[in-house]
Amino acid sequence: MKPETLSFFDKVYEVAKLIPYGRVTSYGAIAKYLGAPRSSRMVGYAMNGSSGKDVPAHRVVNRNGLLTGKHHFDGTNLMQQLLESEGVKVIDNQVQDFKKLFWDPAELL
Repeated sequence: MKPETLSFFDKVYEVAKLIPYGRVTSYGAIAKYLGAPRSSRMVGYAMNGSSGKDVPAHRVVNRNGLLTGKHHFDGTNLMQQLLESEGVKVIDNQVQDFKKLFWDPAELL
């Protein structure tokens, strides 16, 4: 399928699949990269619907590094556990060293 025929959600999934292991990005960074800077919430909706699509949704957090989407993962702390299994330290639902671990698709793609 050509990129111009992909839905917004599919474009979000394609970007999310590129987030490197052990790194995180934000809903807003993905929205901005896709040319829709005011669509952070739509990126969040896409992440919520990404189950079964082989999308590393656990690597997408809010602009402050908070795990705001964690309640959409099975189990109480699955999002945190997935991040920690990649070496990302999380304390009180907050990614530590967020600026260091932040992956900006606008700069890196």
